[in-house]
Amino acid sequence: MYEFEISQIRSAELIRQAEQERMAREAARTRRAARREAARHDSGEEESHTPRLRRLRSRAA
Repeated sequence: MYEFEISQIRSAELIRQAEQERMAREAARTRRAARREAARHDSGEEESHTPRLRRLRSRAA
Protein backbone atom coordinates (compact mmCIF):
# COMPACT_ATOMS: atom_id res chain seq x y z
CA MET A 1 0.00 0.00 0.00
CA TYR A 2 2.76 2.42 0.88
CA GLU A 3 4.51 1.82 -2.44
CA PHE A 4 1.37 2.84 -4.31
CA GLU A 5 0.98 6.04 -2.26
CA ILE A 6 4.66 6.91 -2.73
CA SER A 7 4.25 6.30 -6.46
CA GLN A 8 1.22 8.59 -6.58
CA ILE A 9 3.04 11.33 -4.65
CA ARG A 10 6.08 11.07 -6.93
CA SER A 11 3.86 11.20 -10.01
CA ALA A 12 2.13 14.34 -8.71
CA GLU A 13 5.52 15.94 -7.99
CA LEU A 14 6.76 15.19 -11.51
CA ILE A 15 3.59 16.63 -13.02
CA ARG A 16 3.96 19.83 -10.97
CA GLN A 17 7.63 20.12 -11.93
CA ALA A 18 6.83 19.67 -15.62
CA GLU A 19 4.14 22.33 -15.43
CA GLN A 20 6.54 24.77 -13.75
CA GLU A 21 9.14 24.13 -16.46
CA ARG A 22 6.54 24.70 -19.19
CA MET A 23 5.48 27.96 -17.56
CA ALA A 24 9.12 29.09 -17.31
CA ARG A 25 9.73 28.32 -21.00
CA GLU A 26 6.57 30.17 -21.99
CA ALA A 27 7.57 33.21 -19.92
CA ALA A 28 11.03 33.25 -21.53
CA ARG A 29 9.47 32.90 -25.00
CA THR A 30 7.09 35.78 -24.26
CA ARG A 31 9.92 38.01 -23.02
CA ARG A 32 12.00 37.27 -26.14
CA ALA A 33 9.06 38.05 -28.40
CA ALA A 34 8.44 41.32 -26.57
CA ARG A 35 12.11 42.31 -26.89
CA ARG A 36 12.09 41.51 -30.62
CA GLU A 37 8.92 43.51 -31.13
CA ALA A 38 10.30 46.47 -29.16
CA ALA A 39 13.57 46.37 -31.11
CA ARG A 40 11.71 46.19 -34.41
CA HIS A 41 9.47 49.06 -33.39
CA ASP A 42 12.37 51.21 -32.15
CA SER A 43 14.48 50.65 -35.24
CA GLY A 44 11.63 51.47 -37.61
CA GLU A 45 12.24 48.35 -39.65
CA GLU A 46 9.55 46.38 -41.32
CA GLU A 47 9.37 42.62 -41.10
CA SER A 48 12.83 41.81 -42.44
CA HIS A 49 14.60 39.58 -39.97
CA THR A 50 17.83 38.73 -41.73
CA PRO A 51 20.57 40.88 -43.23
CA ARG A 52 19.98 39.14 -46.56
CA LEU A 53 16.36 40.31 -46.71
CA ARG A 54 17.36 43.83 -45.72
CA ARG A 55 20.04 43.83 -48.42
CA LEU A 56 17.57 42.60 -51.04
CA ARG A 57 15.03 45.25 -50.06
CA SER A 58 17.63 48.03 -50.22
CA ARG A 59 18.63 46.96 -53.74
CA ALA A 60 15.04 46.93 -54.91
CA ALA A 61 14.37 50.42 -53.59
